[in-house]
Amino acid sequence: MTACTLIKRQLVTLKRLRLLAVTGSIILLLYITLCYENFHFHVAHMYAHLGYPNAQHIVGQRYLKGAGVEKNEEKAMQWFRQAAEKGHPHSSFNLAVGKMKNITAVLEGWDVEKLLSVAAGHGLQEAQDLLENIRNRRPP
Repeated sequence: MTACTLIKRQLVTLKRLRLLAVTGSIILLLYITLCYENFHFHVAHMYAHLGYPNAQHIVGQRYLKGAGVEKNEEKAMQWFRQAAEKGHPHSSFNLAVGKMKNITAVLEGWDVEKLLSVAAGHGLQEAQDLLENIRNRRPP
């Protein structure tokens, strides 16, 4: 076997290894992309159970949209309620909108205006606009 033939074989082997590495990397990236949503949900769900309001809001959003989990508006409202109890403004807003759309039954003792006031107090423009609209429609 000549040195030239040996070098050619090594180059072919190197090209095959590179092709295998690129193919493996592409497959791994696809796998990560497909599993990321599910992984992210489980991490957020764990933190939500530990009582973190941002995580509770994220889990509520996932259930509301059906992103990475089966869509369940009632579960979404339960998570929004837990986050709203800790003062999360976006959860307060989502809970108020859910109540106005009759999505939730978990609002015993909660007033839509109170929820919107919490959200508006944190500078959430949508809540400010909706609260103003509700107050303007109220008879004098």
